Amino acid sequence: MTGLGCAVWGLGSSFRRFFTVLTGLILTLFLAMQAALAQGVADDSVKRGQPHRGGTLRVTMASPSETLDPQITYSSAYLQIFVSVYDGLLAYRRASSKEGLEIVPDIAEALPTVSPDGLTWRFRIHDHIFFSNGAALTTDDVVASMRRLFRVGSPTADSFYRNIMGAEKCLQHAAQCRLEGVTGDVKSRVVTFRLRQPDPEFAQKLAFSHAVILPRDVTGRDSGASPLPGTGPYHITKYDPSTGMRLERNPFFRPWSPLAQPDGYVDHIQIDFGLTDEAAVTAVERGQYDVMLGEKPQDRYSELGDRYARQIHLQPLLGYYYLVLNVREPPFTSIKVRQALNQAIDRRAVAILYGGEAVATPLCDLIPDGMRKRPSDCAARAHQRPDLAKARRVIRETPFAGAAVTLVVRNNAVDTNIGLYVRDLLEKLSFKASIRTLAPASLSSYIGNSDHHVAIALTTWYADYPSPSVFLYDLLGCENIHPGLDISTNASGYCEPVLERLMKQAMTTQDKAEAAQFWEEANVMAMRAAPLIPLIQPRYIDFTSARLGHYRYSLLNHLILSEVWVR
Repeated sequence: MTGLGCAVWGLGSSFRRFFTVLTGLILTLFLAMQAALAQGVADDSVKRGQPHRGGTLRVTMASPSETLDPQITYSSAYLQIFVSVYDGLLAYRRASSKEGLEIVPDIAEALPTVSPDGLTWRFRIHDHIFFSNGAALTTDDVVASMRRLFRVGSPTADSFYRNIMGAEKCLQHAAQCRLEGVTGDVKSRVVTFRLRQPDPEFAQKLAFSHAVILPRDVTGRDSGASPLPGTGPYHITKYDPSTGMRLERNPFFRPWSPLAQPDGYVDHIQIDFGLTDEAAVTAVERGQYDVMLGEKPQDRYSELGDRYARQIHLQPLLGYYYLVLNVREPPFTSIKVRQALNQAIDRRAVAILYGGEAVATPLCDLIPDGMRKRPSDCAARAHQRPDLAKARRVIRETPFAGAAVTLVVRNNAVDTNIGLYVRDLLEKLSFKASIRTLAPASLSSYIGNSDHHVAIALTTWYADYPSPSVFLYDLLGCENIHPGLDISTNASGYCEPVLERLMKQAMTTQDKAEAAQFWEEANVMAMRAAPLIPLIQPRYIDFTSARLGHYRYSLLNHLILSEVWVR
């Protein structure tokens, strides 16, 4: 498509032809989704007792994460894999739709007993749970694993677990972390957490995959390319970051909590790295792979809808595409520049570049739909043409007109196309803009490290658990800025004390209605300052092989690998 950087309204006849194709694609995708739902109903009628156990699930993904350590990696593909390898005290129910947002006991026998003041949480753990190396799991492993979050520098140690007594000292002196607020009694199998202040979201944080339980003798260093023992139905038996990994059944696994960790169907999961998104789609079409982890190239949507409708699964996502504007790097030190760019973005154009408004909707807020009382009216506002001339005048009144700006994006087809649109828009707004592409697995840590001086980046953020805090506080909380480190989730460097207090009020109040109001106020304040620019809320497209059955999708972890079978 030519003229990629132009606004939707100015693309002319070539764009209109492209939009006509996309309109047909939208209909095709909805038909495909209906077919997939019908297939799901048919799969639901098949019970576990029937012979679907065995075989090898073949998976392709573009590249490995920078580490295989489950308490460090933030790769969505790896998190999707690790839910079948590791367990925490709590978990999200392995189920589709909103049932998958229910917290259920996992290694814990039941949901915790919480003191009336909300400060003491007690768990009793299951007996006779074994790691894949044969070692029995005890409360000592639970205590050591919570300490290890701080010793290993987990990216969520600060934002999720700093409220535990002793966490402040662990954050300052990780190697000597004792984390006095977590204790265990081996004989009674009871683990006790003591918090500094009530945290209504603490159960959700313990259900997040970084809080997995590992053997107590695992070191406090990043395991890198070395697999760590887990308690799930599968364990990693081979790993080579240049080629792929292999998962096989954990010989010591038993389904002690089927809602949290059901037994898997396939005997092996083979995951190969290296194919481009185009090559991966072709490989799934040919039956060489059963599923492709990652986004699918939009130029293949029509083909997939026409020829493979029963193999397409169109799913909701709790997340979005957004621009990070680093408020500590020019030209985005200027609030006027940030606001002008926010007003100039044509979100409808971004949605179309992603694949059309059936698979992506415009987003004008930092709390995505699905986490708010009422849906955003952004889709209606997105039909109004942005005033580029006004935005350009505002920028030319600042000292930054004509400044050089490099936009950092992931090197897949979808992100590159959206990035080219943003680059060309920056040019129209009087900047000298260029684009730099990075491997998907390395982008998040790269842009979060202030030593790299990234002024603007296109990236994505998806819910670790279903709360506005994982968007507003994780991305804009002052405590999530770590200069010179890869673990900063607040890549914009924005720290506003008034916003910080408002978000902390929202996170500590026990009144859900009051918390929702605080979050809405925080959203308005953050959008006004514009350190982040939300663009679209996409839907996820899964494309599976003809032999894959019993498809199950989780809102938080996508395709549930342990729940599918292969014919």
